[in-house]
Amino acid sequence: MTQDALRLRRETIVREHMADEIDHAWDKVLATFPHPHYEIIATGVVHDGRPDVEHYYTTSRQTFPDQRNTLLSLRHIDDGIVVEFVLEGTQLGPLGPLPATGRPFSCQMTAFFLFDGETLVCERIYSDVLTIVRQLLGGMTSTEALNALIAAAKAKAA
Repeated sequence: MTQDALRLRRETIVREHMADEIDHAWDKVLATFPHPHYEIIATGVVHDGRPDVEHYYTTSRQTFPDQRNTLLSLRHIDDGIVVEFVLEGTQLGPLGPLPATGRPFSCQMTAFFLFDGETLVCERIYSDVLTIVRQLLGGMTSTEALNALIAAAKAKAA
C-alpha cells in the first residue's frame, strides 16, 4: 500500500469512528479496531478490550447522552492521526461524585489515533477536566471547581 493510500485509509477510519460515536453506533465504532483501547490522559483511565470499552460508552452516554464532537483539524503522523476537536454535551447523569447538573459543556481536545499499519490500535485523548467541571458547576473558577469536587467526593465517601 502506498503512503497516500495508507493515509487515506486511516483518515477514513478516523472520520467514520468519530461520526459513529456521535450516532451511538457502537458496533460500528468497535469495528474500527480489532482490540478496542482508549487512554484518557486527563483522568489516567485506560479502557482496554471490548467489554471495558462498551462499559465506557454506556456510562459516558448516561452522563452526557447528547455528547458530540466537532472536528477542527486532522493531521497525519508517522504512526497515526492527530485530531483536534470540540467535545460538547449536557450533564444529565452523575460524573463520578458530581451529581447531574443539567448544564452543558464545551471543551477543545486532542486525540491521537494510533495505528499499526492500517489497523487502529489506540485512541489516546488529551483534555482539560477542570475546564469541563467548571462549566458543569456554573462558571466557577478552576480552584472553586476543584474544591467543589473534593467536597462532593468527601460527602459521597461519608
